Order: sequence, then C-alpha cells, then structure tokens
Amino acid sequence: MANSILAKSSALWHRATICVIQPYRTTTSKHYNPKFRKHRGQKVLKIDLPDMNEDPDTIPPEKLRQKMKERGVLPPRPWIERPFYISATGGVFEAYIPPEGDGKASLVSTTRAKQAVQLLEKKSKSMMAIRKIKSYDEDFDAKEFAKTAQDIYIKAHENLAKGDKAELRRFVTEKAYPEFRHNSHMKTIHWRYLESLEPPRVVHARCTDVVSKENIFAQITVRFHSRQQLAVYDRFGRLIHGSEIVAKDVLEYVVFEKHLSNMYGVWRIHDKIIPDWAPPREPSRLTREKPEPPPVELIEEGKEEKDVKELEQTNQPAIASA
Repeated sequence: MANSILAKSSALWHRATICVIQPYRTTTSKHYNPKFRKHRGQKVLKIDLPDMNEDPDTIPPEKLRQKMKERGVLPPRPWIERPFYISATGGVFEAYIPPEGDGKASLVSTTRAKQAVQLLEKKSKSMMAIRKIKSYDEDFDAKEFAKTAQDIYIKAHENLAKGDKAELRRFVTEKAYPEFRHNSHMKTIHWRYLESLEPPRVVHARCTDVVSKENIFAQITVRFHSRQQLAVYDRFGRLIHGSEIVAKDVLEYVVFEKHLSNMYGVWRIHDKIIPDWAPPREPSRLTREKPEPPPVELIEEGKEEKDVKELEQTNQPAIASA
C-alpha cells in the first residue's frame, strides 16, 4: 500500500515539473520603449551603393540614362555656363573731343568759331541720347544733372584723399577705380575744391547697348572749370607734388556712366578725357640717389709722351715714290 502511495505522489510531482519548464513566449525584436519609434527607424538608411568595378564605357546609353534618372542626376552638358554681371562698360564710346584752346581762346577767333559749328552738328546725337535717358528716368534734367555730377566729383576725390575704399566705390565705376587708386599707396593726399570758375555743364551724351539690345548704358560728359588745391606727400612726409598754398585753375572733362536697364543704377565717374593739346603734367619731385662719378685713370708722364709721338707718326702723310 505504501508503494502505491509513493507511486501516485511521484507521478504528481513529475506532472508539476513539466508545467514549470514550459517555454515562455515573448517578442524580443521590439524596443522596450515604444516612444520615438519613427525616429529610431530613420537612423538607418538603405542606400544602393554603386558598383565601383563597373566600367561606364561598356554600359549602353539607354541603361546609363535609366540609372541617372533613378538617382536624379542631370545629364552632363557639352558646354559650361557661368553667370556674369556687367555693371560698367570697358571704356568710353564715341568720346568727346574738346575744342582746342577751351578756357583760353576767345570766341571771336576763327579756330574757335569753326569748332563751335562742328559742335552744333554733333549736338543732335547728344539730344537723341538725352531723350533715350529720359525714357528710363522721367525726372532727368541736363542742368540739374550738372549740379549732381559736381557733388559726385567732389565726394569721389574727398574719399580718395581720405583713403576710404568702400565709400569710393559708390562714386566710381569698376573701370575707373584702379585708375583712381593708381600710385596712391603709402601716400598722403590733401585735396580741396575751392570754387567753380564756370558752372559745370553737359557737353556730350551717348547711349549704347551691351550684349543685348535691352541692356543699355548711358554716358554723359560734363565740363568742369574750377580752382583746386592739391598736395601729395610720400610715406616720409616729403612733398612730391603740388602745394597746399598755391591754388590752380583746373579744366576737366569727366565722363559719368549709368546702367539704365538696372532700376537701382546710379551715376558714377567712369573716365576723364585728356585732350591732345593739353600741356604736359609737372613731374613729381622725387628724391633720387646721386650716382657716383666714374673712376679717373692716372696716366704716367713718360707714357703720355710716348703716346703723343705715336699719334704724330700715324698722322704724317705718306710720301709718293717717283
């Protein structure tokens, strides 16, 4: 009987152990924190890496075009396009020719009378150019522009004397900027505009198109007859040009340019016209090192007498034989 009880109890114990060791099912692939599931998925990107061993020359053009289309790559162009912006022209077109003796010759002289007639013939083109400017700028007036040009002229030269490069670019075009700044490095410039001997006036106007017909530039030449003072010092403080005491009368023909097609275009100094009959400029008073004199050769007395006798013998005429 005891054996039967033990047999029954052992059977129950085995059954209990079978229930305990049954495997527990769980989803281990999920993250323990269900938040930020979308962001965790974006951490890994599946990219189709290109085959580096593949020769592109052997691929047919249709398949190559298909691959480029899948990657979103545009086909290469046989030419290279680079954007560029033309803010100023490279020179003066149809430059104004100043009459000879302007500011000195009298109006009664024959040469001045001939030049006045020639200027009247060329004035029609200037009137057409001013009409073209007015089509872009309705408030443009030649007399008022002469006063504006004088202000631009004074401000440009004042900024040059101060050495303000950023402000100078507002009143000078890209073509005139290096010409203004030429030979001004390490120099001290004192410049003053004293007075106008004659009111500034517009003497020439032209318009032209660059690259396309819609891209129009205008150039106006203004005559300035004024009294100025100029003194230039080098880096050691020595005066090399001009004077701060003596004032001089200056006659200049300044070309102003504007990009008419650009709604934000402004009038700036573009160039200065120097006539052929203008007197030469004064050379700068530069300090130079005096060269050393060449060494003098000392001649001995006996040697000098021998040289004189040899010269006399060579200079004697040859006697003709009978």
